[in-house]
Parts: sequence; C-alpha cells; structure tokens
Amino acid sequence: MAKRNEFPAPTADVTAACSVQGPKHHRRDRIGYIKRNYDLYLLLIPALLYILIFNYLPMAGITIAFKDYNIFGGANPIDAIWKSDWVGLKHFTKLFSSPDFARVFRNTLIISFYRLLFVFPLPILTAIMLNEIINVPFKRTIQTIIYLPHFLSWAVVSGIFLTLLGSTGLVNQFINSLGGETINFLSSKKWFRSVLIVTDAWKEVGWGSIIYLAAITAVDPQLYEAATIDGAGKIRQLVSVTMPAIAPTIIMMLILRVGRILDAGFEQIFVMYHSIVYEVADIIGTYVYREGLGRMNFSYGTAVGLFNSVVALVLVLSSNWLSKRATDKSIW
Repeated sequence: MAKRNEFPAPTADVTAACSVQGPKHHRRDRIGYIKRNYDLYLLLIPALLYILIFNYLPMAGITIAFKDYNIFGGANPIDAIWKSDWVGLKHFTKLFSSPDFARVFRNTLIISFYRLLFVFPLPILTAIMLNEIINVPFKRTIQTIIYLPHFLSWAVVSGIFLTLLGSTGLVNQFINSLGGETINFLSSKKWFRSVLIVTDAWKEVGWGSIIYLAAITAVDPQLYEAATIDGAGKIRQLVSVTMPAIAPTIIMMLILRVGRILDAGFEQIFVMYHSIVYEVADIIGTYVYREGLGRMNFSYGTAVGLFNSVVALVLVLSSNWLSKRATDKSIW
C-alpha cells in the first residue's frame, strides 16, 4: 500500500506528452518575452539593417574573385560583375604561385606575431597597474593621458614620430650628442618593424586597457580581503585572485586577436611605409590596395582579400575550439 506522500511513476504516455509540450512551452515563453520587450527589439532594427546593407549584401562581390572582372563591361559596376567571364580558380593559382604574395604573407605573419607577443600583454599590465593607484585624481589623469593617443589618426601619429625619429629628429639629435651615428628609423629595413610595434603600442595600449580594467573592477573585493588575511602579498593576490578572475576576458580578446592575425595594421603601415622598406613592411592589406585599386586588378585583389578572410575565419574557429578544450573557456 502506497504512502500518502508517494506518487506512482509516470507512465510512458505522460512522459511522451511532457516531452512534446516542453518545446512548445519554451516557444510560448520566448514569444511572450519578445512581445513584452518589443521596444528593445525595435532598437535592433537599425543595427540589423546596417549589418545587412554594409556586411552581407556586399558579399555578392566575392564572385569577382572567380571572374575576369571588367568594370566597363556593363551599364554599371554591378552589372559588369554578372557580365564578366568565369575563370574559376585562375586568380588563386596566380596568387599562390606569386613570389610577391609569399613575401607579403611572410611579412604579415611576422608583424602580427610581434604585435601579439609584445603589444597584446601591455594593456593587461597597464590595467593592473592602474588598478593599484589609490589616489583617484592622479589615476584619472593618467588614464586620460594614455587614452588620448587612441583618438589621433594614424596620419597624425605618423607625423609625430617622423618628427621624433627622422634623420634630424629629436632622437637622432640625442644620439648625435652622445657621439653616435644617425639612424634612419623610418627608412631602415632593420628598424622599421620595431617602429611599427612601438607606435602601435603608444597609440592603442591605453585604450585597450579599458576592458581589462573593467574586468578587474568587477572582482569581488572580499576575495582580496580574504587573501590579505591569509597573508598574501600583492604579487600573490595578482596570481591567485586577479588573473583567474580576468582570464575569461583575456582568452576572449586573444581569440579575437588571433582571428585578425592577417590584419597587420593596414592604415598604420600605409601612411608610414615607402618603397625602400617594401621588403619588410609590405603586408596583405597594402598588397591588395596596390593590386586591386592601384593597378585596377580587381579580380586578383578580391582573391587575395577572400583568402585573407577565410584564413581569419579558420583561425577564430580553431582557436576558440582549442581554448574550450584546454581551459573550458571560449566565446561560444
């Protein structure tokens, strides 16, 4: 005889009914949530239209990479796309057999690796040091100073460092005053990549530290108090509290940065380089610009750009998968 509070096990019919009603119930909840918050979804419409018009519709132009595109072959550039002849993988074959592309691909990887190795950790260190400043007015002043370069265009930054590093710049004047010889930083194959890394760090490290500073600020202060009671110093607190707390943010930013490893900074290099340093500074972005727009070889330039995008997609997916397997943390 069953006790009062005991219930018989559900039959197969009841279980099947619940399994059928479950998804329907969730679907009704989702629809109800959208109806209650319709105004928030309406705010998404401009952003969705922007993405559709400027990100998805232009993807039809990818077909140029598989055609001999002639911009004058139709009534307008779009009509010319459809009237151009298909050539299959002709431009990709030319791409992979070109010694120029091998050079720019190598330069892109080297410069991106330098950025990843030397520039990526700097915003993290900057955020940690800013978080340790107790004097609030002084902290805000420092933040304003290091954020400011981000809002300068690369043309302005190039002019600043040309004044500093030129043959008659302040740096060379100082070197000459010590008895050294003039160094042509912006015209030297030996120094140009280092100049790129230094200028990129000067411009972007302060701005990049914002997201890490926000992550550090969100850490529960009681964790630091408990670590202090246990006798942990600042270094130990950094290792045991701060770094584990901001690890998901670091991993997310690293995955995104790996996905942009073939984007070595087109705008920066474009305004700073010249023919003397092409051998060490010419990257995929500048190569696409010269081939696609400079020489009006649109099909070849599109093929290079498509190759760049596919590699970036593969890198993002693979780095996200590796991060999830290794640390159980990922973007999705």
